[in-house]
Amino acid sequence: MEILNEDLTLVAESASGLLGKSHPITAFRALRDSGAALGYDNAIVGEMAEMGWMGIVLPESVDGADFGYRAAGLIAEEMGRNLTAGPFLSTAVLAATILRTTGGDSLAQWGPRIATGEAVIALAVDEGAKHRPANIQTTATSGADGVTLNGRKSFVVDGVDADRLIVAATSDAGPVLALVDPQTKGVTVTSQVMLDHRNAAVVTLENVTVSAEAVLAQGDAAQTALDMALRAGRAVAAAEQLGVARAAAEQTFEYLRTRKQFGVLIGMFQSLQHRAADLYCELEQTASLVSEALNALDQGRDDAEALSRAAKAKAARVGRQATEEGVQMHGGIGMTDEMDLGLFMKRDRALAEFLGDAGYHTEWLLRQRGI
Repeated sequence: MEILNEDLTLVAESASGLLGKSHPITAFRALRDSGAALGYDNAIVGEMAEMGWMGIVLPESVDGADFGYRAAGLIAEEMGRNLTAGPFLSTAVLAATILRTTGGDSLAQWGPRIATGEAVIALAVDEGAKHRPANIQTTATSGADGVTLNGRKSFVVDGVDADRLIVAATSDAGPVLALVDPQTKGVTVTSQVMLDHRNAAVVTLENVTVSAEAVLAQGDAAQTALDMALRAGRAVAAAEQLGVARAAAEQTFEYLRTRKQFGVLIGMFQSLQHRAADLYCELEQTASLVSEALNALDQGRDDAEALSRAAKAKAARVGRQATEEGVQMHGGIGMTDEMDLGLFMKRDRALAEFLGDAGYHTEWLLRQRGI
């Protein structure tokens, strides 16, 4: 079990306090029932910025907190516990990591706006039903005025009403990362229905010209920045999924302690005790793996890539176990909308697919071992 230092403990406690009080599951239910395409309360961006969360991985030179990915993971875990919706993973982790890695004028311009909650930036990388960043078909053609983008992106998380999009494309010179204004001629952003009722979009780019200044990176530099962002995104997404799984498990354990059948607490039945014990152990193993992946990112270790993929795969499998066990142990009521378990299950399934499912990352890990 990881023992957090004083600073990280403060981050975890502040996240638990703010999100549990101001943005709990009941708040998410209200958002879901409203059917708003934005998918989150816009006020949460400012609140997270005031706490320093939106700039959690940005350098202090652009008003960031520069507190690292372990701290980001603690915030994400509490967001998972409370089903809190907000552009934290998309903007404060993925976009901020790319801007920090590429640097330059774009970081100087947009870093402070992210840190202060003035801008939401979404990463547009996926193009099909599955996460396959090595098979990007969106093209970037160089011209006198910059580059021209053509392609279609799907499942762009927080893409609806985003201030900017970071579009991953391919060119004759290799990968390209371009900062695109959604209001640019040729850009079409369409809200995409998600299982977990979150903000996502399909983005179509038809002969979209962006200036040379808006090209964040090309070639090896673009690939390095994208790889770093995906590595960080996987680990932080795994932390959020851990929070979802833990909340679902805690509700289930409480039900076992209080529900009686034939005058006996169902938690006394040995078969249920074994299943609960197994789930608890799996959750603790996942927590250790997630924290190791996040710490590896902060320390710049060579094993950060493998650990982030292992954490993502493990969180996906244990998240499914926690939510399915919860529904089964609750019986029929576990399937009703009045119970939070269904909401946890939907969020878990969406997170499992985001940035690669368990099979995708397991296959990568096996290939690295020559299997």
